[in-house]
Amino acid sequence: MLVLEELNVYYGAIHAIKDVSFQVNKGEIVTLIGSNGAGKSTTLQTISGILRPRKGRILFTDQELSVLSPSAIVAKGISQVPEGRKIFANMSVYENLEMGAYMRRDKAEIKNDITKVFKIFPRLDERRSQLAGTLSGGEQQMLAMGRALMSRPQLLLLDEPSMGLAPILVKQIFAIIKEINETGTTILLVEQNANMALSIAHRAYVLETGKIALSGTAKELACSESVRKAYLGG
Repeated sequence: MLVLEELNVYYGAIHAIKDVSFQVNKGEIVTLIGSNGAGKSTTLQTISGILRPRKGRILFTDQELSVLSPSAIVAKGISQVPEGRKIFANMSVYENLEMGAYMRRDKAEIKNDITKVFKIFPRLDERRSQLAGTLSGGEQQMLAMGRALMSRPQLLLLDEPSMGLAPILVKQIFAIIKEINETGTTILLVEQNANMALSIAHRAYVLETGKIALSGTAKELACSESVRKAYLGG
């Protein structure tokens, strides 16, 4: 579904992504793990069109993405849940979900999809009229995920969904990510909590200083001694 070929991305003179190649197959959860500053978020932002590669290609269902605007990439079927959630704080929960469907014109279907989001995240249904900025961190993460689902993505990009959440909420969010995948959405997950990421992913890539250092099934990487020492606390 998604193929990155020798991607190179710069921030000014800083070479942030160096010849990165990987793929995500339809129906998979693929995770990118690595330490802070390894280039994980940069990779997602480049796929979304927020950043432009200086060299290399990004193909989504065999179409070149790196020439498209971020909104055109959403229209192609890719939606991102950004790091830090970036919900619209002064709008209600319901209005945030409507914003997720801003490119759609099928009003009746949009309402149906909001109902589906409320089934996945009952907490949001209870707070549908509440200003999003007054929600807890976990609720804001649920809202950011629900908003991304409103564009009916084929591929969902998740950037650090567990950041700043209590352990019990992290488990809940990861269970929901698995559920979303099981209903047919392909997922590319960037996550610092490597234990949780590898527990739900099918395959994984380790990014180190802008390069792919290791790749394999999630099970293989979870059992790898070097991965355990560097990212799994032992």
